[in-house]
Amino acid sequence: MSTDDKMRVLVYSDDASTREKVRQAIGRRPAADVPLVEIVECATHAKVIQHFDSGEIDVAVLDAEAQPAGGMGVARQAKDEVHDCPPICLLIARRDDRWLAEWSRAEAVVAQPIDPVVLAETVADLMRHRLSTHLTTR
Repeated sequence: MSTDDKMRVLVYSDDASTREKVRQAIGRRPAADVPLVEIVECATHAKVIQHFDSGEIDVAVLDAEAQPAGGMGVARQAKDEVHDCPPICLLIARRDDRWLAEWSRAEAVVAQPIDPVVLAETVADLMRHRLSTHLTTR
């Protein structure tokens, strides 16, 4: 995959403003050395799993505070059940939630309120990881 291709980044939150903040932070390309991003927004757990099962998601950003299914539980389920699960970044509201994020097996954690620079760098790192471990042709 070259930087001219696109990678699909799933953004899960039941809060539309959180999804918007994530979309704005990531932008069209979170770093010069990664492909363009196509954002796939989800507000429900069922849609997240449907997209993961499709195999078309390259990176996911999950809101740990989403209701009724929080991102940590969704991440853990995905890591247990989805073949070739994409790397996951969890958005956490409390510093004390880091141990739960570790339990969920997410590859990255970003604290809220969202720092756009930190989130963009984190997503770019996860995209690089996915590119290095997963040769996709789309």
